[in-house]
Formats: sequence, structure tokens, C-alpha cells
Amino acid sequence: MESIIVDASMATELPEPRVRAPELTGGEGWLNTDRPLALAELHGKVVVLDFWTYCCINCMHVLPDLKRLERKYGDALVVIGVHSAKFTNEGETSHIREAIGRHEIEHPVVNDRGFAIWHAYAVRAWPTLMVIDPEGYVVGGVSGEGHGDVLDEVVGEVIEEARARGTLDPRPLGLRRSALPAGGVLAYPGKVAVDEPSARLLIADSNHHRVLVATLDGRVTDVVGAGEPGTADGPLERARFNHPQGMAVVEDIVYVADTDNHRIRTIDLAGGVVGTLAGTGEQARGLGGRGGPALQTALSSPWDLVIADGVLFVAMAGPHQVWAFDADTRRIGPWAGTGREGRQDGSRWESAFAQPSGITASDDGRLYVADSETSSIRAIDRRTDAVETVVGLDLFEFGDVDGVGDEVRLQHPLGVTAWKGLLYVADTYNHKVKVLDPYTRRATTLAGSGRPDVFFEPGGVAVGLGWLWVADTNHHALKIVDLTTGAVRSVALSIS
Repeated sequence: MESIIVDASMATELPEPRVRAPELTGGEGWLNTDRPLALAELHGKVVVLDFWTYCCINCMHVLPDLKRLERKYGDALVVIGVHSAKFTNEGETSHIREAIGRHEIEHPVVNDRGFAIWHAYAVRAWPTLMVIDPEGYVVGGVSGEGHGDVLDEVVGEVIEEARARGTLDPRPLGLRRSALPAGGVLAYPGKVAVDEPSARLLIADSNHHRVLVATLDGRVTDVVGAGEPGTADGPLERARFNHPQGMAVVEDIVYVADTDNHRIRTIDLAGGVVGTLAGTGEQARGLGGRGGPALQTALSSPWDLVIADGVLFVAMAGPHQVWAFDADTRRIGPWAGTGREGRQDGSRWESAFAQPSGITASDDGRLYVADSETSSIRAIDRRTDAVETVVGLDLFEFGDVDGVGDEVRLQHPLGVTAWKGLLYVADTYNHKVKVLDPYTRRATTLAGSGRPDVFFEPGGVAVGLGWLWVADTNHHALKIVDLTTGAVRSVALSIS
């Protein structure tokens, strides 16, 4: 077939002669394979290169498409992840290994920390997918998400052409893939919530696809979810989630951001049943999002939830917005952010966010958002509808700097919670918890060394009953922090 290059908006024919695919050299380590891979070894296979960085929500959205292709085409297709890191923290091979486990990736991945393969293929954006034919020539590429059907069509045609020409080699490569990292009671917990009236902990046990309800001493009283990914309402033990994240609690009702199902679910602890509040199960596409009746409106990676003044607010990571659910009208839709990715202050209708992943409400009438891709904490005043940045600068401005105002640097924060006039931030890629005064804009480290020892990419924080509770994601652990001393200890969870 003709060589075609496709981006998110157009297709342009490449001139002949065909372009030989550059070799996969310059990486700093291979994962999910027992050996580095070279194009010569892949002769006879259709190869899809996935240029990604593990922070990126668009890159996450591509992974289900790749899994479908791998299952459909078997040994005729080899998918290789080329991890070209955006954030400094993401460049470490050991950290990429954890991301592979978190996202349950089964194909080989090369750490392209120095962007050698990225530049060889003239890649300009995350994610980018490149197709190579069985003779080692570039067929074309596509940037962005939502191109699964196009990719499937191209891969299918290349396979059929190669089969007809006798150049397809369907034999297995015989790769020995690494065992995916796993936890014990928890597997990559994403968020934690505390219900003070009932003295209950709620833990999003994300990679076990369930929610745990526990006492403060770690005794699990309810396991909500069957432990396998899926979408099923019904009794607690039979319900199914897919990588749940943030939660909000009102009496015996727990609201859950069922992230990879693109739904908001409810857990009725008194009635013992799980239901669906919003979302169709299909991912919303396009710039921003459109609202409507909650059960008829597509969502895109809801990541965290908070209730304020009877309204359920959603950190909707996929379209870079904050959404709101109105219980009276049973409608859901965008509430802040245009859908354009960036850091833009102003009114909530003209503001821009970048992958909001944590949200909390304070007594001062504000919502605070962990705006992960801009490494910032944003404030939305519910009385004036004004959006402003508390700390953080832009998409490629990040670091680990305590201080005041514009000198503060965070690195991809995923969690934030408000308590007694202060904000506690899961400074995820700095492996720390920080305290932030939203009015003086002073940020200081409460706990964590900056290395993945005390914490390892913590994803969620909650204050309750005198403690700060932390979902220590890559350590598969729940930890508590003394709010005065910063002392940290693990909570030993037990399921009877």
C-alpha cells in the first residue's frame, strides 16, 4: 500500500521512494522483554511504535487501542512502547517499570530518555504512533488519541498485503516478558478519602479494580468490587470497576470516579449495592466536552471528586476541565475550563487547565485543583467564578522548590486536600507531601525525601481525625503523616 502520514487533522502522501525505518538505538534500557529489539529481528512483522510518556492522559487513552490490536493480530504484530519522558522523574527506568505495571502494559518498552528514537522518527507530540511494514519501511504515523479504527484498518491492510506477497512471518518472537509489579492487599492505590462521622477510610485499590472500606486501624470491613476490570452494577461483591480513583462521601453514599470506565459510580454502603450516576461507558472525544443528562453523557477519565454546597464537582482529566453534576436536574457537564490544555486564569468560562487530577473544597468558598500537567495548584472561587493560580507556571515549568509564590516548583501533583486554611498536596513526581498556604502562597515540604523511599509517586491525600492519609501508589501502601512533626508510618491493612 502507499506510505501515508496521518496527524490528528489531515493525511498527506509521502513521496516515493519508501522511507526505511530508523533503527531502535539510543535507548537507556528495555523493559517487558528479555533482550533489546532490533528491526532486523522484527523482519516479517508489522511493528507499531508508540511514542508516549506515562504522565500523559492522551497516552493512557491510546493503550486500550493497542491492546485490541495485539489481541486481534497476534504474532503478526509487534507493539513497542518508546518512552520519551516529559518530566525528569519519568526518565528513570525503574519508574517506567512501575508505570508499565500500573497501566498493565504487556508489550516491550524502551526508555528513550535522551529522545534519540524520538528524533530519528521526527516525532513532535505525545502520543505518536508509527507503523512499520514487514520489510522495515515506515508506512505512516498518527499523533493524538482517538485513531484506533484508522490504525486498525492500516495494520490490517499491511498484514494482508504482506501475507499475499509472502513477506509476513507469523511465528512468535519468543520474548520472555517481565512479571508485572504487584502489591499485597493493595495494588497501586490511587486515592484515599476519610469519612469522619463514621470514622471510615475509603481506599481506591485501583489495580485491584475495587474500593476498600476500612476502620482507622486498618481492618477492612467491606470490599467493593469483584477484583476484575469491568462495568457491572449490583451487590458490592459482584460489582466491577476499572481503575477507580477519587471518591467523595455523603453519609452512606460513596461517589467514585471510575476512571477507565469513564463513569461516575455510587456505592450505597447501607443498601449494599453499586450503581452508575453518570457516563455512558464510552470515552468523550474532541476538544472539551458537552454536558447533558448524566446517564446519556460521555465522560473522559474522571480522576477525582468533591462535594461542595450539594454539587458534585469532577476533576475531568481527559478534556482538561472541571465538571459538575446537578442532583436536582440529574445533568452533568463542563463547569470550568474551555478544554484547551494550558494554564489560563480568568473567569471559569475562559480558563484553561491541563489534566486536572485532584480536587478539594475549602471553607473559603473555593475549589482547589491539582493541575498535574502544569505542575500547579489552581483556585476556583465559587462566589465570583474567578480562576487563579496559587503556585505553578506552565506545561514545561516544574521542579522541586519550596518557597513563596512564583518561585515554588512542583512536579506533576495528583492530589490536594484542604484543612483548616491550608492545602496538603501530593507532589507526586517529587515523592513528597507539601503544605501550601493558598493566600500567602508559601509552600513547604511536610514529608518525603525527594527520592522514592518514604513515598513513591503518591497519588492521593486526605485529612481526617487528626492525621494526613496518603495513598502511596507505587509502594502499594496506605500511610499516615503526623501533621505537626511530619513523621510517617504505614497502615497495616487486613482483610478478614
